[in-house]
Amino acid sequence: MAPRRTEAVHKDAGGIDAQAPDSVLRLLADAQIEAARAVHAAIPAIAQAAEKIAACLARGGRLVYAAAGSSGLMALADALELPGTFGIPRERVFILLAGGREALVNLAGGPEDDVALAASDVAGTGLEAGDCLVAVSASGSTPYAMSALEEARRRGAATIAFANNAGAPMFDRADVSVLLATPPEVVAGSTRMGAGTAQKIALNMMSTLAAIHLGHVHDGYMVNLHADNIKLHERAARIVSAISGCDTATAQALLAKSGGSVKLAILLASGASSPEAANQLLEGADQRLRSALSKLEGSSGSHQ
Repeated sequence: MAPRRTEAVHKDAGGIDAQAPDSVLRLLADAQIEAARAVHAAIPAIAQAAEKIAACLARGGRLVYAAAGSSGLMALADALELPGTFGIPRERVFILLAGGREALVNLAGGPEDDVALAASDVAGTGLEAGDCLVAVSASGSTPYAMSALEEARRRGAATIAFANNAGAPMFDRADVSVLLATPPEVVAGSTRMGAGTAQKIALNMMSTLAAIHLGHVHDGYMVNLHADNIKLHERAARIVSAISGCDTATAQALLAKSGGSVKLAILLASGASSPEAANQLLEGADQRLRSALSKLEGSSGSHQ
């Protein structure tokens, strides 16, 4: 394995402890920006990962994230929001964090070395062929993440690895490898900083593109959101109104009629005769609203 950039000393970090606060903060901010730029080189691999995840979820498979430490927190942040933002059923998204729930209040380092725990955690999800596991590790050699990948492959699941060091051992265990070649950290080895920032960006990009592939995004709107609070109910109504052209009051009424489904409400506002008819249109269009609307417009035109 090549020398780990994540453990190297940043070129401008010398004397940082003697600098003025503003100077330190500018250096930290610039380093974060530089780390974020590293994501651009990984776009082709992120696209492959998103396509693999979308294919898995479209077939009814499950998505599992596995990581330790700060990388685990980045994976957790991405995974937790998929059900609410894109309507992906909660029971189809799993989060394996080394140390389990205890890690959320005490992020101890020991569990990241526990390979048996990782294999057991993966087994506990019932992972199998047709599912997909995403492992995240800044070093690319975290034992917990590598063991999770190995167990996932043994079970026939698709595997994706994110790491911040070239030549990471994890890449040999993954179907898709995403290298986020971030520069050395201002605080050497503190990968919660630049490496974590790049991971957060890349994971968000991956899951958003997967959702787009699945038809959960239309013209930049989250048309498959799960509205479970006042803010999201209001957002759902605005989305229906913006896409269909109806007023907000009508949008709210149609959402109630459609059981809260934004897609169905839009189709109803666009001329579908009933929620059942709208659902048939969606099913025939693989849940893609644009295609369903096109079919609806074509059907309306044929009756004129």
